[in-house]
Formats: sequence, structure tokens, C-alpha cells
Amino acid sequence: MNGELTVMSAAYAFRAPTVYPMTAKDESTRVLSHALDQAGDVLDHVHPEVLDQPTPCEGWTVGVLADHLVAAPRRFLAMMRAEQPDWSAPPPHVTDNWGPTFRAAADDFIREWHELGGEGRVPPDWPVAELAVHSWDLATALGQPPIDSLEPEVAETALAFMRANLRAANRGAAFGPERPVADRAGPYERLAAFAGRTV
Repeated sequence: MNGELTVMSAAYAFRAPTVYPMTAKDESTRVLSHALDQAGDVLDHVHPEVLDQPTPCEGWTVGVLADHLVAAPRRFLAMMRAEQPDWSAPPPHVTDNWGPTFRAAADDFIREWHELGGEGRVPPDWPVAELAVHSWDLATALGQPPIDSLEPEVAETALAFMRANLRAANRGAAFGPERPVADRAGPYERLAAFAGRTV
């Protein structure tokens, strides 16, 4: 009997773990986390000497765009809490530590997202779209990080959401009419062109 228990225990100890398939909710949360991480990495390249440089987002300097991007997690978090942030109002001005300031807000946002089990008032692909477009804007304006180092999956998710939801009536100041793009353009070029950027 003891021998049988030893064999059973050994078999149990070496049994492969059960792998559960990733749900659509898990997948959306994973892409959202990557979009947040990526935006923080791009913001690490902002410094005071570049704040007045233009960006592909017409009429927005690097400083204005960086402020907008840093404020995004807090605004989405407010929406998850049934608050109504004013997206048209100028966000708080950030004078240094753009990446760390963004990450602090992003951590609060994704933590609450997990606490709600991904069941919030904000569809996950909406912040992905916001973050992906403006990460491209900022990386293009700064010349770093290289566009081909940005995660394609984030751009593809963002473009799918924008194609399904962005219309002429709700494009606002940040998203102009769709621009032409080459057939062989990458995911960020296609996303940027749809968002009204010249690529």
C-alpha cells in the first residue's frame, strides 16, 4: 500500500499544470497593459528642450501632446467610476518626469481594471486606441523610440476599434479626416492615416 502511495505521489508531483485558454476579456486586458507600458516608454523620451516641437497631431506641440497623454489614464479611470471628465479641458501641465508620472496614473487605472474583473464602463479597446495613436504621434515627433519597435498588436487593436466607432461627427480636433496610405504600410502607419495623420 505504501509503495502504491509513493508511486501516486510521484506521478502527481510531475503532472503537467493545466493550461486554460485565454478568454477575450483576458486578451483585451493584456493588450491594454501593453498599450500603457508602451506609452510610458515613449514618454520617457520627452524632456524640456523638445516641448515646443510640432507633432503629427495638428496644432499640438510635444508639450501639449505629452500633457494629454499623461492625463489619459486618470480620465479613463474617472469614467470607470461613472464620473464625466472634460476631455476638451486642458490637462494639468507636466514639467518633468513624464514617463514616471504617466506610469503612476496607469498603475491606478489597470489595478482598478483588474479589481472590476474587466467589467467597467470603458471598453478596453478605447484606451488602447487613444494610447496607440498618441504614442505614434509622440514617437514620430521625437524620432524615438523607432516606430518599428512599437507593438503591432496594439495598433491593430486600436485601428479595429476606431474603424468601428470613429465617424466624421465625432472625430473632434485630435482626429482629422482619414488620409491615404500605401498598400504596404505597417500597422501604425495605417492607424495614423485613419486618425487623420499624414504618413
